[in-house]
Amino acid sequence: MKPLPVLMVAPNGATKTKADHPALPVTIPEIVACARACHAAGADGLHAHVRDAAGRHVLDAGLYTELLGELARQVPRMQVQITTEAVGRYSPADQRALVDRLRPASVSVALREITAEPDEAVTRAFFARCAESGIAVQHILYDVDDIARLGALLAGGIVPVAGLQVLHVLGRYTPGQVSSPDEVAVRLAAQAALGVTPDWAVCAFGPAETACLRAALKAGGKARIGFENNLLNADGRPARDNADRVAELVGLMPDIVAGRRTAGA
Repeated sequence: MKPLPVLMVAPNGATKTKADHPALPVTIPEIVACARACHAAGADGLHAHVRDAAGRHVLDAGLYTELLGELARQVPRMQVQITTEAVGRYSPADQRALVDRLRPASVSVALREITAEPDEAVTRAFFARCAESGIAVQHILYDVDDIARLGALLAGGIVPVAGLQVLHVLGRYTPGQVSSPDEVAVRLAAQAALGVTPDWAVCAFGPAETACLRAALKAGGKARIGFENNLLNADGRPARDNADRVAELVGLMPDIVAGRRTAGA
């Protein structure tokens, strides 16, 4: 099971379209081209959403198989993480079915979504299958309540402690979806109560994305950046594309990003 990439790009997400930004990648060729540009700019991971012919977010194993194959051919050194995001359309059973069918190297799972399954034994079995298959599961945490929920699941043996990965999402459910770098310390204080140190990263909604990610990297974490969460560079101007966002963060923190990669973090 590989550790989280130091700098993962999330280029499209589930809801944005080209009306939000013309450089938002939607089709598989566009996502692959974006991945190549972002890798060249310094990203070592990609958080992948696929869209159907109408541009809608889908949990489609066939489309993911096509995308993963193209990425493996064109950017073989880039880690790829699929998503199980529900967007109000998919059930925990749908999410589990996608992972069971694909057996990806890496997947993100929103803790509050997957645990909507009423039978804890089913959730326990799902995470056990992932661990047995060597699938890196990154648990998406939206607030400190989610961190506490994760602690209970770890204590109950439902979520395995070994290889624990988390993503702290800042600003998703705040007014106007505005994040603040001060929130990093709040999340880390709550995370410390877990009694285990996970492989952790941060993503952040809104114009403070760059500041939040810099705070996370300075605190020893990793970063997820890109148009899924924010379209603006630190100066408030629209980024040209996802590679522009990656290049800005790498340019601001070159020693930390390069040093973590060299150390294999």
